[in-house]
Amino acid sequence: FFSVRSQRNAVFSREQARQRALYPRIEKIEVSMQGPGLDGTLLIMNRGMSTPLSCARHLTEHHVTNSALALVDGEPWPLHQPLTRSCSLTLLTFKSSDPTLVNQAYWRSCATLLGQVLETAFKDNFTVDLLSVPEVPVTSGAFCCDVVLDPQLDSWTPSEETLRSLTRAALQLIHKDLAWEPLEVTPSVALEVFSHSRCKQEEVEEKAAQNPKGTVTLYRCGDHVLLSAGPLVARTGLCSQYEVMAIHNLGQGPWGLHRRVQGLSLPLQLKGHHTVWRKLRQRAEKLVRTTKISVFYLTNSSKSSDIKAEGRGQLRGGGLLVFWGQWSCLDAGSK
Repeated sequence: FFSVRSQRNAVFSREQARQRALYPRIEKIEVSMQGPGLDGTLLIMNRGMSTPLSCARHLTEHHVTNSALALVDGEPWPLHQPLTRSCSLTLLTFKSSDPTLVNQAYWRSCATLLGQVLETAFKDNFTVDLLSVPEVPVTSGAFCCDVVLDPQLDSWTPSEETLRSLTRAALQLIHKDLAWEPLEVTPSVALEVFSHSRCKQEEVEEKAAQNPKGTVTLYRCGDHVLLSAGPLVARTGLCSQYEVMAIHNLGQGPWGLHRRVQGLSLPLQLKGHHTVWRKLRQRAEKLVRTTKISVFYLTNSSKSSDIKAEGRGQLRGGGLLVFWGQWSCLDAGSK
């Protein structure tokens, strides 16, 4: 697995360097800042090099710390994605007047973070292949992902300790405060990145066909490269209170036994009272139903006892996914 991860990183870095080389000389662009206290602020930035985060650094520490996503001429834009033209720029936080886009990006980000956890939670003779993360509405009470484990694990029921172990692994990534680096690429580049994953290659082709530009967006977090259906927040450190709530069996599907893993989360800027959190937990345990099943597929080249959690010994029973819910459910949970 280490060689697969290294190969994905190498292709990502090569393409990132190629795109940066498209701007061999410094060309200035004008960025008109929008938002409370910023209207009329004009920044002179570097085309193809400066990002919304670069702009935030010209403002205040508050903007750097609290910004999660940006709007560029009204279009959702990751904080680490270079600006390619003169534009208007709005920095979004979890406390923006309309946090819908930030909430959706956070939802996605929590899911991808746990996909990253899974890739290092098993011994190297196991592979975890992510197909996609379903776009679950934030009103569902939990966000979720579907998974298919090795057939040897069909009768396995995960324990509470197993869920806690993966939660601890996610917290380690959160504490590292890693950036989610975006990179828009052609399908051929993405197919090379995921050359070891038939499931991912199918997803690349599907997403490219749905995009009018014919491209897909990759992200890198640490040494983990992933494919995302939409923008992610700036960094793992924006994630905070969360808990894995349930794993439901959905029955047999095209890849084997489908399971849906659900959870609950709050971002760093928002806190939930323990009584409200308890009600949200109860809600998040209930099966979230979606119309489309997306799966992870776990193949086994050895026995299930080889599954491990780095630094924590064995993870009994095998692989699973950990997912969280949505803080915008606080109102519903407190009723």
